[in-house]
Amino acid sequence: QVQLVESGGGLVQAGGSLRLSCAASGRTFGEYDMAWFRQAPGKEREFVATIRRSGVYTAYADSVKGRFTMSRDNAKNTVDLHMNNLKPEDTAVYSCAAGYSTRPRVPSEYPYWGQGTQVTVSS
Repeated sequence: QVQLVESGGGLVQAGGSLRLSCAASGRTFGEYDMAWFRQAPGKEREFVATIRRSGVYTAYADSVKGRFTMSRDNAKNTVDLHMNNLKPEDTAVYSCAAGYSTRPRVPSEYPYWGQGTQVTVSS
């Protein structure tokens, strides 16, 4: 089992940058695929990015490709999401998730979730 805690959210102007971090507890962190999802008010949870347990393979939603970068440090039990050129439509609660995923863009593939961190982008 793994517990996840996100940090780094906040208020930023359009065009700005933020770095989200997700700290994991548990000695098996390196065995899990990790992902970031986001949920805006009144909308369904949306896939943002995923990284495989090795850290070699990453995938991104089309809406963030080229602007967001996901990375992990298995020695430190952390995953980061670097967000550049933020847009007002990126405003949402961002949550990290862990699991063994065959469908990495599907939320139900991940049994472990953090509490989320708010990102607000002003125009």
